[in-house]
Amino acid sequence: MSDWTSLWYVWLILLTVFLLLLCGVSASCVKFCCRKKRLPVETFPRHPCELAGIGIDSDSTAHSTVT
Repeated sequence: MSDWTSLWYVWLILLTVFLLLLCGVSASCVKFCCRKKRLPVETFPRHPCELAGIGIDSDSTAHSTVT
């Protein structure tokens, strides 16, 4: 087996992976804590929606001109 201390690039890769994992975990914790402390605020007030429906039967002039 080769000597692990002479394989400096393996240690560099392991250190890089460890630092990336540490940054990811800490960013997740910060995001979770900030989301929990902030109160939900509505940006736009809710307004009731109005819908209009127009019924067209087969005997209407609009339907007969289209078909």
